[in-house]
Order: sequence, then structure tokens, then C-alpha cells
Amino acid sequence: MLGTGGMMPLPYRWLTSLMVRYQGTSILVDCGEATQIAMRKKGWSPKPIDVMCFTHYHADHISGLPGMLLTMGNAEKDTPLLMVGPKGLQRVVSALRVIAPEVPFPIEFYELSKPEEVITLPDHPTFTITAFRVNHNVTCYGYRFDLSRIGKFDMQAAEAMHIQKKYWNRLQHGETLTDESGRTLTPDMVLGAARKGLRLTYTTDTRPTKSIVENARDADLFICEGMYGEPDKDAQAREKKHMTFTEAAELAKKAQVKELWLTHYSPSLNHPADYLHRAKAVFPNTVAAKDGRSVDLLFTEEPEDEAH
Repeated sequence: MLGTGGMMPLPYRWLTSLMVRYQGTSILVDCGEATQIAMRKKGWSPKPIDVMCFTHYHADHISGLPGMLLTMGNAEKDTPLLMVGPKGLQRVVSALRVIAPEVPFPIEFYELSKPEEVITLPDHPTFTITAFRVNHNVTCYGYRFDLSRIGKFDMQAAEAMHIQKKYWNRLQHGETLTDESGRTLTPDMVLGAARKGLRLTYTTDTRPTKSIVENARDADLFICEGMYGEPDKDAQAREKKHMTFTEAAELAKKAQVKELWLTHYSPSLNHPADYLHRAKAVFPNTVAAKDGRSVDLLFTEEPEDEAH
């Protein structure tokens, strides 16, 4: 979590932004004013950012983009940057780039138009990004990040079928191939059932929706807006199409997630943790996230894995 604030950056809280990192690839979700400062404070470089996902085009979620692009260029980034966002993305980015017209890397655009769309990354076939529409006063999407995990390699099965060892690694990595005798070898011949992967779901600037519950189902981490923590702000949340702490906790409970991090706090909410008790009464594993909070999500090892 680079920042956890909504509407405006504050001296003690930057605007809501998320960085997801996997095997050398960095994915930035939203880029409001001061996102660069939050990234510097965390000690991370903008150079490895390969993907930017935008939830929507309100200023507090995208106004930091021109400066970020210039900084990425100054860091000598020369690999393509993929931008994902609601329809109108290229038009919005082109307008913002009037003050950042030249960067030394190509920008590719993926404009979302359907209620749910899946984006795959060529270099990471087991990693997918699912964009799902939510309910704000402009078109807005949440994002789900899934890392799948293949089954364990069955050495005994490979030996029983007389598959040469030189093919084992390629089969284990999902490749279908032909051996020297002309026999077709497929991964399912030597792999067990797929194991539980990892899921991170992120959503902000929305009312509670069925799409959020569906995409947060069984998530290892669910990051959800909690614009208002005060008990007298329910009506305001409905009017502005935002969420309260309690509503976010109810979504987490329905989706049976492992952990909920609240974010996108109203500027008037000076100490979010002071209002956490109502949310924890609904979903005990709720955290009032602060800027810079991070975690390494790890695969859950099966008992037989631990023995080795």
C-alpha cells in the first residue's frame, strides 16, 4: 500500500495506490498526486513498472501520472508499459501527457468495456489480472490478481511411463512436447492435481456489489475502501457511492477472505484505527491499513511438502 487516502494527499497520508510485485514485474494500481513520493519513501523504483491499472478517472486516482511517466523515463525504462482502465483510457492519458509528451518507452492501452475481463501477461502465464466493474458515480473497476499453482511432479509416474529425465523440467513447466520416439508427452501425464494458488483482490470507490464478493471469494488478501468509519456517515456513503468500514467488513465475511485491509480514508478521518471496532465485530481479521504497509503472500504448503 503506497497510500491509503482519498480525495487529497495529506502530510501524513498519501493518496490511495497499490504496488503488486511478482518475479521482477511491478504492477501499479492507480497513480494519484504524490504517488511518486510514497514510492520513494518505500524505497521502490518506478523503472520495473510494466503494468498500470486504473480503477477510474477521478483526479485522486490518476493525476500523478504525468510526473510518474517522466520519472520512469529518467530512470531509463525502455520496455513497454501496459495501461489498463475503463473505456476512454487512451483519451485521458493523452490529455495528461500534454505536459509529458516524450518518454523512451512504448505505451500500450487495454480499455475495459465488459463487466469482467481477464488480462494475462506474456512473461507470466500463471499470473492473471481480472478487472470487474463496481458501482461508483463514474465507471469504475476493481482488480483481482491470481497466481495459479500447478500440481506436484510425480516422479514415479514419469519413470513408470519411461519418460526420459531430460523432458521432466519442460513438462513440469506446462510444455507439451514430442520425445525421440515420436510419442506426445503432456504435463498431465506427470503432474498431480493443481494446488491452491494465491489471490489478492483490490477495490475502491464503490458501493457494495455482488461482483466484489464474487471476485474476493477465498482471497488471501482483500483490500477494500473504507471511506467512512464514523457511525453517522452511512447516509453520506450511500450518497457519494463509497463504503463504510462495516460494509467492507460485511463483504469480507461474505467472501470468506483471510484478511481485510481498509483503505481510501476520508480526509476527515484522522485516526482510522479508532473506528475499527465496528468492522472487527463483523470480520475480526480487519486491519486499518497505513501507508507503506506490505506483505509477502506465500503459497500454503501441503503436509507432504513440509516433510521434504
